[in-house]
Amino acid sequence: MLTLELQLEDLEESSSARRAASEPQRSGARAGRRPLPDHLPREEIVHETVCTCPDCGGPMRRLGEDTSEILEYVPASFRVVRHVRPKLACSRCDRIVQSEAPSRPIARRLAGPGLLAHVLVAKYADHLPLYRQSEIYAREGVALERSTLADWVGSTSALLQPLVAALAKETLQAGKLHADDTPVPVLAPGHGRTRNGRLWVYVRDDRAAGDSAPPLALFHYSAERKGERPQDHLRVFRGFLQADGYAGYSRLYGSEIVEVACWAHARRKFDDLYVELGSELAQEALERIGTSCDIEAGIRGHSPAERQAVRQPRASPVLKELRQWLDMTLRRVPGRSALAVAIRYACSRWTQLWRYCDDGRLEIDNSVAERALRGIALGRKNWLFAGSDVGGQRAAAIYSLIESCKLNRVDLEAYLRHVLGVIADHPINRVAELLPWNLRDRLAPDDPSVT
Repeated sequence: MLTLELQLEDLEESSSARRAASEPQRSGARAGRRPLPDHLPREEIVHETVCTCPDCGGPMRRLGEDTSEILEYVPASFRVVRHVRPKLACSRCDRIVQSEAPSRPIARRLAGPGLLAHVLVAKYADHLPLYRQSEIYAREGVALERSTLADWVGSTSALLQPLVAALAKETLQAGKLHADDTPVPVLAPGHGRTRNGRLWVYVRDDRAAGDSAPPLALFHYSAERKGERPQDHLRVFRGFLQADGYAGYSRLYGSEIVEVACWAHARRKFDDLYVELGSELAQEALERIGTSCDIEAGIRGHSPAERQAVRQPRASPVLKELRQWLDMTLRRVPGRSALAVAIRYACSRWTQLWRYCDDGRLEIDNSVAERALRGIALGRKNWLFAGSDVGGQRAAAIYSLIESCKLNRVDLEAYLRHVLGVIADHPINRVAELLPWNLRDRLAPDDPSVT
């Protein structure tokens, strides 16, 4: 996907270069261009012209004006905030009074909450390693060594741990979770190579079922992909769990955790066959599955009862016909063929794949968990690997806050700036007040389209 995006960018840049070379420069905005956001500050430059006519020398009168706008960028800037605390002495008893020094996010460190938030966002959301950040800051005339930034990141993540713990508690109280995992390279000291660690994500997002509960995402890191990991992560969870067919989840399922399978995973096996071999049977499977997905698109955001009322008469017959077609097709194709493997995967998990059709609270696929991992995949292209297992755990904690902010349309940097400014003095038993959705209204930007 990233390769395709880079190719597309290159084509667009080349097209623009050819157009710029062949077209004369024109002033003013292009017709049909989206207007610039109203919430941005405006700087007005008035281009005065001559006051006398260049032809006859007569006085000029104002007819009106033409206005055009360009979007400009002013580089981010550092500033020093000086806290001055006057000392006052009583003239009678020599009592000295002085206000208390304001607390800092990290004791005895010179970084303010805004700078710490910026470093965290650049590293974990914008995928800029600390050494690159250090080089960028040096160009702005501020020497911040990579080791200094690393010290800040470690201390800040420790400061945020109670907040991540509150997020984890909220996650495990959900009645339904989406789960997925992805590999993450981790440096193996002394071996000259990396090994694969694992990032796991658990998402609560019931907006498609008309639920008003705020969505959230919780990440965990582990040094390997063992079945004990999700068992440990979800040991107090009770409800529906929607995930792929990874065997490590199987020990979780029973009377307290109910498995819901993902039609996107079942569909993907047929899609691979169609792309690679042009299989007509795989294409037919895709079309039949697509009919169910189209039904879901029409009821997204409706209540569970409304969704159930649509699924029973429309989706159930489609799934029954699909199962009949799968059974019939399986008898016609070679037993060891890739198509047979794809069919057997769907048939072996039929009960779990059907489950969404009988419960309006459930989803047809696990897309919300897969979307939560997209940022990780992009990060792998930039930072190459995590430095250690501890670094992986730290990343999981920050990713939990990042993705939860995204899901709740909360500006991440503004959120971290606010939280880091108050969390050191915030009562620990009320730390849940600082979860993203509880601060959404306070941090809402002037422009509602900005996320």
